[in-house]
Amino acid sequence: QLQLVESGGGLVQPGGSLRLSCAASGFTLDYYAIGWFRQAPGKEREGVSCIRRSDSSTYYADSAKGRFTISRDNAKNTVYLQMNSLKPEDTGVYYCAGKRRAGGFVWANRRIYDYWGQGTQVTVSS
Repeated sequence: QLQLVESGGGLVQPGGSLRLSCAASGFTLDYYAIGWFRQAPGKEREGVSCIRRSDSSTYYADSAKGRFTISRDNAKNTVYLQMNSLKPEDTGVYYCAGKRRAGGFVWANRRIYDYWGQGTQVTVSS
């Protein structure tokens, strides 16, 4: 079992930055990829970014490209999402999710993930 805990959310002005953290515990080697998703009020949960453990391949939604960077620190069992140039439309609850095995890997499909954190709120507003 993999446990995931997000942190780092908060209130930030447009154009500002935040760094989200996803700390993993439990069987920390037992995952194939970690993804970041967000959910705005009244909207579907959508994929933002993902990093694959085997080769550190990274994936981004078009809305995140050029502004967000996903990375990992294996020693700390933590995956980060650095978010720059934040916009009001980035507002939402951000979740990290772990996929256990390689099969059926479509990074932005939330249904393929086996583990989820509790989420952290990000609000971009002046």
